[in-house]
Amino acid sequence: MKRILIYLFCIVGIIPFANSQAFKAGAAVRVITPDPLLPVSGGIGTPRPAKIKQGELYARALVLEKAGTRIAIVNIDNLGWPSVLGDKSRALIKGIPPGNILIGVTHTHSAPDAYGFPDEKGASYADLKYLDWCVQQIADAVNEAVSKLEPAVLKTAVGDAKGKIAYNYYAPKLYDPRCGVIQAIATGGKNKGKAIATLVNYAIHPEIIGSGQDILSPDLCGPLYARIEAKAGGIALFMNSAQGGMVTADNRLENDKEANDWQECIRIGELLADEALRIISNAPLQADPTLYCTSRKIGFPIASDIMKYVITHSPLNLTKGNTSTDSAVTQINLLNIGTAQVLTIPGEALPNIGYYVKRNMHTKQPFLFGLTNDAFGYMLTQVDFQSFERYNYISRTSLGEMTGEIYIQEALKLIKESPASQGDTK
Repeated sequence: MKRILIYLFCIVGIIPFANSQAFKAGAAVRVITPDPLLPVSGGIGTPRPAKIKQGELYARALVLEKAGTRIAIVNIDNLGWPSVLGDKSRALIKGIPPGNILIGVTHTHSAPDAYGFPDEKGASYADLKYLDWCVQQIADAVNEAVSKLEPAVLKTAVGDAKGKIAYNYYAPKLYDPRCGVIQAIATGGKNKGKAIATLVNYAIHPEIIGSGQDILSPDLCGPLYARIEAKAGGIALFMNSAQGGMVTADNRLENDKEANDWQECIRIGELLADEALRIISNAPLQADPTLYCTSRKIGFPIASDIMKYVITHSPLNLTKGNTSTDSAVTQINLLNIGTAQVLTIPGEALPNIGYYVKRNMHTKQPFLFGLTNDAFGYMLTQVDFQSFERYNYISRTSLGEMTGEIYIQEALKLIKESPASQGDTK
């Protein structure tokens, strides 16, 4: 009898430990469409009033867990999301270290101002109550995703997205056609065999509608979410990539015209969704994927007078208590999710930066989450900065000529100091 009790005690002790080692996933969504509608912001300057909405704005959260490591990936339908707002949400999120919470934006140009952009007189039109509400919605989505964690298997894949989706406005073929997809699939319960979440990573400006039509919209990301969820189930997320200078939606028509309506958002969003599902369809199941997350604080000098003006006059305290406007400190992350490796970018990196960093990552499946943890404008290498007339605008709206160089240096250090993704032989 004593021997039997000892045996049962051992079994009871082992089961919770074994369960804690299982790969788990959970996802949740919150609508962040303002009611009544708020003006939309496509960048620096005075936002334009929104008269109608086409689609809803969302905060979408995916939480992954394995062997004591838990991470959260959040996408927000907005132009950019400063870390001062992200940190407020992190303080409300339970059970996940702040450094393991990645908050990025889709970069739609048809959402309310989240920076507090000042006009030429220094006045800001950002709705602070709305932004505080979004902070809570984001935290609620992550906390709900944690509560929904369940055993899962993983699929990851990277492949070229085919069709008329994106191009480089400055040089049509200088963009990255690769689309990365991460999909978590439930292994038990009522959702067994169904997708918990599907994350799409692709470089594109969601600016088909833009900020000049008085329309509030998630742009092409709204139809992308709907298409993936209708076909694959679960919750869809979109994380942008290295889309700076100037990788945008390919809505070109004949005679130098563009399609700038909701139907074009549907066409491109659904096409990208279909391509993402094609790319992930034959990916092998990873029953025991590794999960790794690390973060690092890095600093950039602020040389741009425009960026200093924004920081000085924004009501959001973008310096986070730092009295200096000469430097900006932010967080970058490196993740290993099974056979995939992810690096974050705190702004809009040009495609050549994206290609270079991906080439040096220790994985066959490189992902770059752009505009994540911060959105500091365009990120150029020193040789690109103010080198062509085409680059005048993106140079003016960059922190300075060293931003891209510092990012590359710090990203390569992080790659070198971190383990390779699962199965990588580099």
